Amino acid sequence: MTSEIPRPLRPLVARGRDEPHRVASPLELFFDLCFVVAIAQAGVQLAHAVAEGHAGEGVLSYAMQFFAIWWAWMNFSWFASAYDNDDVLYRVVTLVQISGVLVLAAGVSRAFEHHDYLVVWLGYVIMRLAMATQWLRAARAAGGPERTMALRYAGGVLLCMVGWTGLVVLPEPARGWVFLVMVIAELSVPRYAEKDFPTPWHPHHISERYGLFTIIVLGETIAAATVAVKSGVDEHDALGELLPIAAGGLLIVFAAWWIYFVVPIHGHLRSNRQAFLWGYGHYLIFASAATIGAGLEVAVTEAIGKAHISTLAASTAVTVPTALYLLSVWVLHARHYKVGVAQQLVLPVSALLIICCTFLGSWAVLAAGLVSALTVAVGTTLTALTAGAESRAEATAPVG
Repeated sequence: MTSEIPRPLRPLVARGRDEPHRVASPLELFFDLCFVVAIAQAGVQLAHAVAEGHAGEGVLSYAMQFFAIWWAWMNFSWFASAYDNDDVLYRVVTLVQISGVLVLAAGVSRAFEHHDYLVVWLGYVIMRLAMATQWLRAARAAGGPERTMALRYAGGVLLCMVGWTGLVVLPEPARGWVFLVMVIAELSVPRYAEKDFPTPWHPHHISERYGLFTIIVLGETIAAATVAVKSGVDEHDALGELLPIAAGGLLIVFAAWWIYFVVPIHGHLRSNRQAFLWGYGHYLIFASAATIGAGLEVAVTEAIGKAHISTLAASTAVTVPTALYLLSVWVLHARHYKVGVAQQLVLPVSALLIICCTFLGSWAVLAAGLVSALTVAVGTTLTALTAGAESRAEATAPVG
């Protein structure tokens, strides 16, 4: 744990990768919490776009906005896992990054509705300049390959920031290509920067940080769905139509939490290769978890007759991100700890069944929630049976 009383200024040196009792700091928790604002804004815009029948355009815009949010969070989280010294300057620069997040959130609606990325870009500039400052501090305190690594990070962050300017100055038809190129460039910076010297991120700390962000995203999903259901009940007196959606959505979110946290993933993060794949793959986990909330909003809007889409389309807005979440968690988390074919098949089969629930009309969300709950029950039972069989085998094994 970092010190409660920060020193005015001290060198920004690397922390130990095997440091005991390393947990998220209050500043990191505050940083995560402020991202809820940006995620909520993106989710509201996605729900509105889908409900109005513009799903393709909405999903594309959402993917772009969510990448900006997720990547800014990623940059800070991995840096903090390696270099958080909790001095005054570190705290101030981090608070500047939080300010950038809030500016970005303020521009999400304009980016969705008018494809105007100026405010989003400005928020990103604030965050990335602060991030480059942190890396330059780390470079100043380091030497040799570590200094080179830190300077590569600082340079990469700044160059990418220049590249993102294309979203503001280039004509709209070119912006999709700018986004694609810049995503590749951003994802390449860590691989290039750390090719000679890896950052000493802490496995337990970084897995906790990802877990906490998952909780925040799921919490935002519950909040968005609750507001939508409350609005439907208060304004349209549609409790009977909304109760199955509310129950199904709650079961989905509860199961999503259970499935993510059932295994301690930090033991799997033993190298940069594993960590990069795991860390980058969380884009799908975070985005799909947040999209479930937007999907529940769409389902509520359709149930009260305020959406311009069919029941099938509204159901799809919930079942597809739920299935994607299950598959993503299986690929990145669960499969490393499953024993036998039966355990390995639980999440993929559940994802397929949830997709099938799409065609159950107004009961689709409730059915998907029941399948999600059954997934937890089956997985827990199979794990218990496997553990029991292993214990009996050890007890009856010959000694010597």
